[in-house]
Amino acid sequence: MPEQKENCRIAVIIPLYNHAATLGKVVADVQRFSDLIIVVDDGSSDDAIEECAKLDNTVHIIRHPRNRGKGVAILSGAAKARELKASHIITIDADGQHFGEDLPAFFAAISKDPEAITVGCRKFDETYVPGSSRFGRSFSNFWFRVQTGRKIGDSQSGFRAYPLNVLAAFKWREKHYAFENEVLVRAAWSGIKVQEIDIKVHYPARHEHVSHFHRLWDNLRLSFLNTRLTIRSMLPWPHNQLDGEGLPPAEPVSIFHPWRSLSLLLKENVTPKRLAIAVGLGVFIGALPLLGMRAMIILMITGYFRLNKVVALTAGNICMPPFVPAFCIEAGYFMRHGTFLTELSLKTLGYQALERFWEWGLGSLLVGPLLAAGIGFITYLAAKNIRNQQTLNQDKGLKIGL
Repeated sequence: MPEQKENCRIAVIIPLYNHAATLGKVVADVQRFSDLIIVVDDGSSDDAIEECAKLDNTVHIIRHPRNRGKGVAILSGAAKARELKASHIITIDADGQHFGEDLPAFFAAISKDPEAITVGCRKFDETYVPGSSRFGRSFSNFWFRVQTGRKIGDSQSGFRAYPLNVLAAFKWREKHYAFENEVLVRAAWSGIKVQEIDIKVHYPARHEHVSHFHRLWDNLRLSFLNTRLTIRSMLPWPHNQLDGEGLPPAEPVSIFHPWRSLSLLLKENVTPKRLAIAVGLGVFIGALPLLGMRAMIILMITGYFRLNKVVALTAGNICMPPFVPAFCIEAGYFMRHGTFLTELSLKTLGYQALERFWEWGLGSLLVGPLLAAGIGFITYLAAKNIRNQQTLNQDKGLKIGL
């Protein structure tokens, strides 16, 4: 057996539902690399009970009297793994599409970074893969990027490793296949690293492959999950961090207290550069005449690129009327007519409102980037100075402690 660190005891969990034909082969394959195996029979109606009875008595068997879903099966296996003093679990599907020889790579990844979730990224270019699986993976990867701002190669892989403390830290809503998507997104929100390793995959011929993914109900569950997670990802308040750091500050971020706000934000895992980018983005979008749509656009862009939503929204308030829109209108008017608008009357601002709106948009393309670059640069310098002071204070504290 490959060696594992003393503080990393790893259990391999095999969720089982009507895969009696492949169970014995999968277990035997896993036993070449692990001596701590848990099979969770999730209410199978085929010969799974008989096949489980044939397994080596060192394999731990859990049975659900009825089918409760893959997510529940994984959590049942995780509970048993905790009883067996395991620190991590690796889940592997019972249909035979995964290979036990990839387990040592998981063991190495866990030993190197025990706090991370490790996902096996299937190599689709080395074997026949159903078109539905290719589309499903790309579709799921896209929503993971939208919801977390992170890229992932295979968010639907069932061959993955979890630290047990991560699974125990949340109350999970999803009980079926969508559970695996929920885990990745909420863990990423909480600051947990999601890493990938390459794995091989085998898809048997269509008449031999047994899939329990329900095209109607499981797709509906995934749709509802993605809707819920996407809406939550767009809301401006921060996600709680699993380790207790990075929680929302006790005092609000405000443009009226920039130094204090930057100090609070830099206590999180945020760099001066990314704070400056978030500020610049908020100012630029705020300068555009996107009435009623600014906040939504800022939230979508910051979510996609993992920028601080609160910072960007707060910076956007700098561009509220009347001053920045007035500058934009003046710039747009000058670009159209070669002179500045000097008459402010019912005629120029009332009857000619559509022209002013057009000039606002035209001028914002000049004023917005300049203002965003200037305020972003000032933010960067201020944040860099504060970060240096924080580092200096920490070093002084360490010297005093010594």
